[in-house]
Amino acid sequence: MTKGAQDSGLQPLRPVEELVRELEDVTLSRLTPEELSRALTHRSYAYECGGLPHNERLEFLGDSVLGLVVTTTLFDTHPDTSEGQLAKLRAAVVNMRALAAAGRALGVGDFVLLGRGEESTGGRDKDSILADTVEALIGAVYVSAGLQAADRLVHHLLDPLIRQSANLGAGLDWKTSLQEITSRHSLGPPEYRITEEGPEHAKVFESAVSVGGTVFGTGSGRTKKIAEQEAAAQAWEALRLARNDPNGRDLATMAAAALNDNAQWLRYATAGRQRHPTARSRYLLAQAYYATGDVAAV
Repeated sequence: MTKGAQDSGLQPLRPVEELVRELEDVTLSRLTPEELSRALTHRSYAYECGGLPHNERLEFLGDSVLGLVVTTTLFDTHPDTSEGQLAKLRAAVVNMRALAAAGRALGVGDFVLLGRGEESTGGRDKDSILADTVEALIGAVYVSAGLQAADRLVHHLLDPLIRQSANLGAGLDWKTSLQEITSRHSLGPPEYRITEEGPEHAKVFESAVSVGGTVFGTGSGRTKKIAEQEAAAQAWEALRLARNDPNGRDLATMAAAALNDNAQWLRYATAGRQRHPTARSRYLLAQAYYATGDVAAV
């Protein structure tokens, strides 16, 4: 970090070296710390530190690398899908919301270098900043270690969503998919309830979606749309399981189980994050705990 940056008092929440180690583990490659630092440098920070290089060129490159990897994967895994539908599947994966979620999973907000204005308005959790930074990191990995390393990073971040995209409905979003499953089984339309809290510049929205008077999913986010999509995704999965439940439980019982499982998952993941700072450790511990129920493992 430059002397001007140090004097300004603008610092990331966690040392960038932590993220470098994390990405080297994921990509199985030696990466260039300078490139990754540039990928984490938002233009607001660069401006306040006297015109440092920022991440927009790497973001431009990373966007193309990301598109190539995702498009190739979809092309190979959906051999009978039309060009138009492949384009929709790609759009379900390569979008600001999905990339921001990937950024949160990687903990990017803790490492990004922001100017005072962005810092004071919640920039570390803004979808646009997180998504742009993820693209810049992909670009930096490509520059540092080539396409194979960038390919590994993209798959690490987005494979779950690539798999999920095949299950989404005609509109390729969770609200549409939930509407389709409730219509198909004559369950009535989903109803969403939204609440909000926090100051105007950092509001958090909470959504709950009910079907037939029973809450099947909850979600939260910086916008109403994100909160509703998260709630719809949870409800879709609960209803899918309910329709195929070998124990014959009714929908209300399955809804309660789904909400309980989600609450447990959040507790386990949070506990893992408190004790283990890297995203990979958090996920492995949360998954192990979720599968075994052994809290001592966290």
